[in-house]
Amino acid sequence: MDKTYDREYFDRWYRQGGIGGRQRLARKIALAVATAEYHLERPLRTVLDIGCGEGAWRAPLLKLRPKARYIGFDSSEYAISRHGARRNLHFARFSDFEHLRPCPPADLVVCSDVLHYLPAREIDRGLPGLAELCGGVAFLEAFAREDAAVGDEDGFIGRPGAFYRRRFEAVGFRALGSHCWLAPGLAPGATALELA
Repeated sequence: MDKTYDREYFDRWYRQGGIGGRQRLARKIALAVATAEYHLERPLRTVLDIGCGEGAWRAPLLKLRPKARYIGFDSSEYAISRHGARRNLHFARFSDFEHLRPCPPADLVVCSDVLHYLPAREIDRGLPGLAELCGGVAFLEAFAREDAAVGDEDGFIGRPGAFYRRRFEAVGFRALGSHCWLAPGLAPGATALELA
């Protein structure tokens, strides 16, 4: 049976359960924004959020960078029908990014708390598209078998961290640490100790 990302799901995990809370999300966003701006050497202009849910990153991100353009994609029909028009959210599955190119490469690509729920085949189909759509830094938050993560375990696929590292590197991303990965186009300009 497929997992359903409906109102009940978002209420449970994002409103009642509050995975990490608002302060933790704000710190995560500040980290991703600062890392992207450091490597771009300019203020952040565009953000592409894949697996955005209800667009939880949008408001805190725009609080930090009011002029940034945010676009999100998710496979939750509920989230898109309820929040899509107001929050610039659109329907797409991760694997759709095999062909989907909805915007020029973004300064920051976000894929937070998504990959560890997807079959390997879907990751392999969509990940090259994320690399093409990243013009700065990708925040690819995935949890591995080795982690003591707390949260939604329904459908969680406990793969080793090496599974993700190999795939991210194979499409050209370079590790920066703290879930941040440098875009393939910027990787040649990074110094040895900037890379993890």
